[in-house]
Amino acid sequence: MNFDTNYLKDTIYNLFGIDSPSGYTKEATAFVQSQVSQFGYKSKYDHKGNLIVTVKGKDEIVYGIGSHVDTLGLMVRSIQDNGKLNFEKIGGPNLATLDGEYCKIRTRDNKTYTGTILSKSPASHVFMDALTRERNEENMEIRIDELVYSKEDTQKLGIETGDYIFIDPKTTITDNGFVKTRFNDDKISCCILLTLMKYLSDNKIVPTHTLKFIFSTYEEVGHGSSYIDSDIVQFLAVDMGCIGLDLSCTEQDVSICAKDSSGPYDYEIVSNLISLAKENHIQYAVDIYPKYSSDASAAQRGGNNIRVGLIGPGVNASHGMERTHMDGIMNTLKLLYAYITQ
Repeated sequence: MNFDTNYLKDTIYNLFGIDSPSGYTKEATAFVQSQVSQFGYKSKYDHKGNLIVTVKGKDEIVYGIGSHVDTLGLMVRSIQDNGKLNFEKIGGPNLATLDGEYCKIRTRDNKTYTGTILSKSPASHVFMDALTRERNEENMEIRIDELVYSKEDTQKLGIETGDYIFIDPKTTITDNGFVKTRFNDDKISCCILLTLMKYLSDNKIVPTHTLKFIFSTYEEVGHGSSYIDSDIVQFLAVDMGCIGLDLSCTEQDVSICAKDSSGPYDYEIVSNLISLAKENHIQYAVDIYPKYSSDASAAQRGGNNIRVGLIGPGVNASHGMERTHMDGIMNTLKLLYAYITQ
């Protein structure tokens, strides 16, 4: 299998460069749709904005494969008297890692301003608690790169409560294969699915069963694939694998999740994925994620009559400055290909 790594890397830079926190994903899903249309596959949007791409198989049995294009982010909560912004989290970013990060503020009339996420005690030469003040929503703010000194100054820019704040992902692929960036969770899996579809299209490969690739838009807030098409009988979420504590996964592995906070994944699916990894000499790990749920979890909670599984490349420092490796990405691609062609 010669997956197009140049396409993969270009897609990583392109997709990660499109801001898409939960609820603000149209530009990202439009990019994904433009890619799959070049591969010759049909796509549609459901009512909540999830993009569904159909790849016809050798039979009419339908399997779902999902990743989420939405990311963590922030939203303007209020404007302070000094013109700086209070914010609320979208999803669960680790705020301690955001202190000092650059960001953009997008207004409802499509104006964009740059800024920096900072502690409200940002200067070591001024504040006694600059190093110790807790980094949370009450103690952090957005400093806008404009000459604003009052609430009225900021309001004149058109910035209002409810405007999105986009965090700079700082995407970098190193020469030795590390992909370090915010939002590997889960844009890296979206790039994996696009690379897989390109491989199928380029080589005129027809999967065993009909596939519906679902790019969801609200996973980070818990309900991304809570609804899926009723003809899907089995759903495999492709999302980040966890690293740390007693988990065995590394950035070079494809992680197969046996259980997360929503409960165990389907025993037969997990066992089949392990067998496929062994048979195809794919580097993998099996782990339990105690503080995790996925689009597969959301699909089951939504009442869909399905069996579910979860795989993904190992990702270090989740919800912070994340990192994975091309080895883990390629192992995930190989396992996905084995899964859809068995």
